[in-house]
Amino acid sequence: MTSASAFGPENPAGPRPVPGSTPSQDSADGWQEDNNRYLSVALVWLRLTLRAHIERRSERAAPTVTEEELKAAAKEMEDAAQAHPPPALIALGALLGLSPFEQHTLLLCVAQELDPSIAALCGEAQGHLSLPGPTFALALSLFPDPAWDVMSPYRGLRFWRLVETGGTAEQPLVTRPLRADERIVNHVKGLDYLDDRLEPLLTPVEPHVTPVGPAPYRHSAEKEITEYWSKAPAWTGVRLPVVQLLGTDREIKQSVAAQSAAGLGLLLYRLPAGQLPEQSADLETIAKLWQRESLLLPLALYLDADDTEPVGAAHDDGARSVGRFLRRSGGPCFVATRELRSDVPAPTYGVDVAPPPVAERAAAWRTAVPTTDADRLAGQFALGLSTIQEIATASGADPDAAWRSCLARTRPRLGALAQRLEPKATWDDIVLPARETALLRQIGDQVALRCTVYQNWGFADRHHRGLGISALFTGPSGTGKTMAAEVLARHLSLDLYRVDLSAAVSKYIGETEKNLRRLFDAAEPGGAILFFDEADALFGKRSQVKDSHDRYANIEVSYLLQRMEAYRGLAILATNLRRSLDTAFLRRLRFVVPFPFPDTAQRREMWARAFPRSAPVDPLDLDHLAGLPLSGGMIRNIAINAAFAAAAEGTAIGMEALLAAARTELNKVEMPLSEGDFVWNGSAGVTP
Repeated sequence: MTSASAFGPENPAGPRPVPGSTPSQDSADGWQEDNNRYLSVALVWLRLTLRAHIERRSERAAPTVTEEELKAAAKEMEDAAQAHPPPALIALGALLGLSPFEQHTLLLCVAQELDPSIAALCGEAQGHLSLPGPTFALALSLFPDPAWDVMSPYRGLRFWRLVETGGTAEQPLVTRPLRADERIVNHVKGLDYLDDRLEPLLTPVEPHVTPVGPAPYRHSAEKEITEYWSKAPAWTGVRLPVVQLLGTDREIKQSVAAQSAAGLGLLLYRLPAGQLPEQSADLETIAKLWQRESLLLPLALYLDADDTEPVGAAHDDGARSVGRFLRRSGGPCFVATRELRSDVPAPTYGVDVAPPPVAERAAAWRTAVPTTDADRLAGQFALGLSTIQEIATASGADPDAAWRSCLARTRPRLGALAQRLEPKATWDDIVLPARETALLRQIGDQVALRCTVYQNWGFADRHHRGLGISALFTGPSGTGKTMAAEVLARHLSLDLYRVDLSAAVSKYIGETEKNLRRLFDAAEPGGAILFFDEADALFGKRSQVKDSHDRYANIEVSYLLQRMEAYRGLAILATNLRRSLDTAFLRRLRFVVPFPFPDTAQRREMWARAFPRSAPVDPLDLDHLAGLPLSGGMIRNIAINAAFAAAAEGTAIGMEALLAAARTELNKVEMPLSEGDFVWNGSAGVTP
């Protein structure tokens, strides 16, 4: 029998792959050779031990296995265990705190996977040839210093799921067949990989390329995390503090985690909180397997909980799963969350992660793409410095390509809350009075020059609130409010999203604010234009508080006002009923743009611009058409309907088709008709 020293010193050191520093091939080959040698001599010792046990059971007079052979085999195994780094089984025992008896038992279970003859010897040693394989009963009778509590679910073999028990529930635990976990067998053999039961849930996160720009910001969050974790004892079974990455920018938080993990020699894996199982037994299995993997490999976990609320803030099964998982797992762990969560078990540490300041982003853009408009890119897109480097590398010196890449990179995931519109209208397509057109151009200038005024000229340092750009478009339906939003989006080369208020507003208390927060948080990095159509449904006059629903409705309005003032992008509210809006609300808007019903001159201009150049159009009487009381939206509908009618007849678009379509449009909205308006005398017209 071997002594405890055969399993080497309690030192968790072993060959671990470290990102960025590949060990020499000679070193890896040397360790693998030492590991194979240890397993070879351990199997020799185990076979001799089993055969000696069989001979003692049969009371053979002349045993074939002598005491000298056992001692020699044990001595050879002790010598092999002293290799540095130690063999995998030795390092595993020290890492997980296994006793010598537990390590012997694990060796017995692993051996049957490495040597088919071991299973038969185990069956013969137990007197059950029909049921070959190791059991706890065999280990207790075979190895020195047996301990009955080795079978406890709280001891190393079962707690870390190193061995699996077969048989039935009626069969005594001590006689159930044992089998080493497949992942552990491969680890002992020297083959390390992520447990395949975890792979469907996890995604590797690679650290970004070396970022450009000022170093102080680039390393501040990573340095803070590294210093905090370095104070905690690592790889000793003590729980490391969970680092909560606080903020709204998902990409930057993930980048900080990846860079921090790489700096500590750890591989980072992302686990969405929504993927955590709800059943306690399944959650326990996943947590234990991850905890084991974080010890076997240099791993860190990025638990993405941005889409879940802490327990108490929402009735969310995902939130409860986050707390349970973290209490049952271990190892280096980041939790991505907007605000500090109380359901994260102690010890925990919060780190605020925000985009670098505009000045640093601008400096990074100037370094990466010297020919681009650095201030505009920096002011519009809240990107991390490493992301700027990636986009600049891919875009070369093309500023337009860099802008398109930034748009794609920051495009929000809004789901059912908003619909992305493709802006096609230009300044030539919209017809408004000169004052309203000037207001629209002023809005565009403020969005485009925001970085110059706020950052370069120092206004952001003096005014900390109300820096968001918000506008109210008021006027009857069809007067061009949506088209004006499209014009601004195309002029500024920004994404435009029409917010679906029916999806955002909820009858459940607190859900509307939650939806609005998701909306603004998702749109913030790219500063997308948010267009709230029919906004009076949500932003009407604040009611007198008569019951709890009135009070919470007013809270929703106040919350939205705060978010609009803080939003980096442009938020546009559109309403047909300006009088329904609260005057206090109007005072907090930067612009109010009225869209009046078009007069005759404006309607004539709209008719002149209503048809594409490629459309076949007969000479039209624009003065006659302009006399019809139509809005811009109605004129658009009439032009399209008349075009289809002309196409069906195989003719060009003429006055008869347009007047017939106009009659249908006015009937649709139940406007009073004058038959004289639809009688055309055939006077000479002009081709648009």
